[in-house]
Amino acid sequence: MDTRLGDIIKGVTAVSIYFLFSLFGNLPLELAGIDIAATPILFQEIYNISLEIIMIVIIIVLFKDYFKKSLTDLKKNHFNYFKKYLKYYILGVAIMMVCNSLIMVLGGSTSDNETLVRNQFNFYPIYTFICAVFLAPILEESVFRVSFRKIFKNDILFILMSGLVFGGLHLIGMLDSPLILLYLGAYSALGFVFAFMLAKTDNVFVSMMFHFIHNGVLMSVQFLMFFLS
Repeated sequence: MDTRLGDIIKGVTAVSIYFLFSLFGNLPLELAGIDIAATPILFQEIYNISLEIIMIVIIIVLFKDYFKKSLTDLKKNHFNYFKKYLKYYILGVAIMMVCNSLIMVLGGSTSDNETLVRNQFNFYPIYTFICAVFLAPILEESVFRVSFRKIFKNDILFILMSGLVFGGLHLIGMLDSPLILLYLGAYSALGFVFAFMLAKTDNVFVSMMFHFIHNGVLMSVQFLMFFLS
């Protein structure tokens, strides 16, 4: 099989797995006659974490050679990568903060996605922390960066598609907002930056490293506010 065609098939397969699991993850329980909403919270947490881990394992197996090569490269160059791309991460955060500030000034509210995460944190703090800080960076970088890169070889097209899809999926249910472009800017900013990192380094662990840091800081602040309140 042609290498380019093989890359596209693997990329499309990984993206499809992500959406299928997201849409039909509870199907096995439904077929068994189990209403997940009526099950204990601990069961729900374990089940949802298991689904994410299964997705991650499948995608890593699909791209095992790429991940192995990237890990070897990261061991040699992690300090240089961090020092070189930290400024781009800070730029992405700055753009996100500007967009969020404009949303507040113009009378916008917290996005549905962020509200959902906060509510979820209040009910399932351990699950939310594990998923946001550890699982989400691995899964999202594998899907929206590695898989998209396999599909789109052109740097500009890859960065645009990766960032826009990544940001847009956080805005489901808000497409009718007059501030949709600002919301999209807020959520896509880091998506563009993470895609840029991958395009320049061909190493997903660089963007994953900054994704870990970003989510870790946000969840640590959330934990602090949770316990103080």
